[in-house]
Amino acid sequence: MLEVKLQEQRGLLLIYDDGVEVLVLGKMRSALLLHLTLLVSIAHGIGLEDKKGPLENKILEVPEATPVPYPIYQFTSAVDGVASYHVSGETEEKIRISTEGWLFLEEPLLWSAEKKHLLSIEAHSADGDIVDGPASVVLQVVDVNNNPPVFADSQYSGRVRERSPAGVPFVQVFASDADDPNTENARLKFSIVNQIPNPDDTLYFGIDQDTGEIFLTEEGSQFLRARPSVTYSRGEVRGSPEVLKKKFEDYCIPKNNIAFESNPFYTCVEQRREVNLLQDPDYALNVRVEDLGGVGPNPLRSTTRVNIAVIQNLWVRPGLISLRENLFEKYPKYLATVQANDPTALYRLEQKEKLSFPFTINQDGEIYVTGPLDREEKESYILVVIAEDEQGVELETPMEIPVEVQDENDNPPVCGEAVFEVQENEPIGNLIGVLPAHDDDQEDTLNSALTFTFVSQVPTNPADKMFSIDQSSGEIQVAKPHFRRKQVPQYELTFKVTDEVHPTLCRATIIVIDINNEIPIFEKTNYGTYSVPELAELGTTLLTIKATDADDPGTGSSRVEYHIEAGDPHNLFAIEVDESTGEGRVYIARPLDYELQRVYSLQISARNPEPLIPGVEYDERATAYVVIQLVDVDEPPKFEVEGLHVNVPENLTVGTVIMKNNWLLLDADSGELKTKAALDRETVGEISLTITALETEGANQKAEMKVDIHLLDVNDNYPKLQTTQGFICIQDMTPLTLTAVDPDASPYSEPFTFLIARKSQNFEIKPVDGTSAKLILKKKPSTDLNVIVPINILDNAGMGIIQKFDVRICNCTKLGYCYMEPGTHSWKPGMGSTIGILAGVFGFIILFLIICMYKTKQKEKAKAAAEEETKAML
Repeated sequence: MLEVKLQEQRGLLLIYDDGVEVLVLGKMRSALLLHLTLLVSIAHGIGLEDKKGPLENKILEVPEATPVPYPIYQFTSAVDGVASYHVSGETEEKIRISTEGWLFLEEPLLWSAEKKHLLSIEAHSADGDIVDGPASVVLQVVDVNNNPPVFADSQYSGRVRERSPAGVPFVQVFASDADDPNTENARLKFSIVNQIPNPDDTLYFGIDQDTGEIFLTEEGSQFLRARPSVTYSRGEVRGSPEVLKKKFEDYCIPKNNIAFESNPFYTCVEQRREVNLLQDPDYALNVRVEDLGGVGPNPLRSTTRVNIAVIQNLWVRPGLISLRENLFEKYPKYLATVQANDPTALYRLEQKEKLSFPFTINQDGEIYVTGPLDREEKESYILVVIAEDEQGVELETPMEIPVEVQDENDNPPVCGEAVFEVQENEPIGNLIGVLPAHDDDQEDTLNSALTFTFVSQVPTNPADKMFSIDQSSGEIQVAKPHFRRKQVPQYELTFKVTDEVHPTLCRATIIVIDINNEIPIFEKTNYGTYSVPELAELGTTLLTIKATDADDPGTGSSRVEYHIEAGDPHNLFAIEVDESTGEGRVYIARPLDYELQRVYSLQISARNPEPLIPGVEYDERATAYVVIQLVDVDEPPKFEVEGLHVNVPENLTVGTVIMKNNWLLLDADSGELKTKAALDRETVGEISLTITALETEGANQKAEMKVDIHLLDVNDNYPKLQTTQGFICIQDMTPLTLTAVDPDASPYSEPFTFLIARKSQNFEIKPVDGTSAKLILKKKPSTDLNVIVPINILDNAGMGIIQKFDVRICNCTKLGYCYMEPGTHSWKPGMGSTIGILAGVFGFIILFLIICMYKTKQKEKAKAAAEEETKAML
């Protein structure tokens, strides 16, 4: 390490480098400072030019506690005749300046908050006169990390209750650092070095590294325990002889047989002393504090000791309370005791549910149940114990104690209504149903486990025990075959259901269902021919049919449904069944049309909703036939629809068929409706007409129909400029507004796109809105011009044409119009004047012709130049 010392008495500069002393001779202090400056600059990587400059106002920094003499800065004046420099102000007799302008320290400076040294530096001549300056210099002392953090106390003490929640601070250590608080030098970090004792290498305590707050870890909250101590109840005076005698008898009489390590009196002597945390703590923590945030290269640190006593926590939940229902005991019955850490605490119970609450607590924290419980009414309770003082202020966190009501087999099985069906041919082993039975005792316990047993069957035909029941599940199955509904329509079964304590008799009804072994048979298979006018009303009955089934009446096996299998391709007819008689009514379901079809040969089948048993099939006896013959009626013409709405594009070709109607004789026979002339939506958007259809023979009946024709827009118009000319004043170059219109509707109209058809150097277009744009002149011409700008305007569908827009570019009057020379005023000369004028006119004409010829040539040249400029602008 490089060490520099200045011995002024001998004019020597001693440099110590790794124990080797190097002697640097110097005749003057300035020379010494120069050498020192070089060394400091090299050591800190600072160039020599960085530490010198002109005499001017400046702010300089210097590290605190630096070795001296310490060169700060060399001021050099540009004024001639400077012989020396002088410093004044807050020098504290430690800040000097050399003749050569070196500002340096003779003694080190210390940092302090808000402390600055205000200096004034002057350059003097040899006579002592001020030739330059004064310059104001602010010298700031920069803090260095030279102060270790210091704890406020050499030792700290704290108490924590066992089973306290993790993360809650119970003691805090404090430290300060004299370094600049706005720098890392004073940013502190706390940590725990070790914990004594720590036999299982588990830290029970943690610390907030920023605040120094100490708290329990999760392990500490779970495993930390206090030393055994005597506990006092409400009303007991701590240390009273009477109380101590009673405690002695409670804990020390051999009949109690309390283990030594659990006896708070130990050898039958109460520990009267309070724990001295400094002499006998339960735990001791060595806590460290470091500056630089604990992450710097060389942080400074300090340590302190924190003595911790673990205090017994009496506010402990007793755990789950299990209580059997329907207990026959003396009430109130004791359940558990809670005890607050404050012996003066008052206790009360709260309930979460607003139901019956058969619990109470006395002022000793003893909890009682006031009567027998019923698990079927409520199977669990949550007791909330509140410990508070006489003013109602809570002394402890409310404690929740769960109470579980244990089940007792006090409920017999209960059966529900049981009605099942069995078919005549039901095979053995088929499931008929499950006997509905349940027990209100606790589920999944022996108290609610049921056993089923077959008791009796009524009647016993054709045999007894036609059914069986599974003893654990209650499933009823077929045990014997050959059920006959005509002999036994139903069975009454009796079962015994028991939970091993309470037996219950349950009954089930089994209804025998007839099997579908008979087919429906029509009374007759041919119902002949029936005539009906084609204009007969919907719902008109044509005939009645009937088929009978020999299966058991009132079942799905005997019920008959009728279906038209063939002969009605247009579904004009339907059949309705009378459930009371079994007859089928054939009626008209849709309008009849003689011209569509005249004769209908219907094939009708009879079927059961229940499937036939295997081996039985429907045959010709279940099929009937009937012929329906329509009678023609002279009905008026009728349109298929009451009205038509037709959409037609406006550019439809003349003569195109718009629609065809079977009754429309607009084309005499075809009924085609054609266009007669070109259509234009912009002129007429909708055409409404009435078409009449007439019979040519018979009663000359007629029908009318309204037709609405809507013309659909097509893109047959392009955007057009509303104005095709305008002028631009050279003075202000105000843009021209171009506006276009398009009679088409959306999407063939606006928004428009404005473009200049040819590339132009002097004009550009910028849009304003969907129908307008600005024509902008970019360059100002040297003379008045008339320019034609080709503008292409496209509609929203991209349709448009190029349109010419005349632009006159001119000098304008104050009113904003193009300037024009006023016309010549007429006047009437006298005779003498006329003769004189005539004499001069001829001479003037000759001169005028000469001038005109000259002007003509000049104008031709100017016109040619203007045309070139116009071409250039476009």
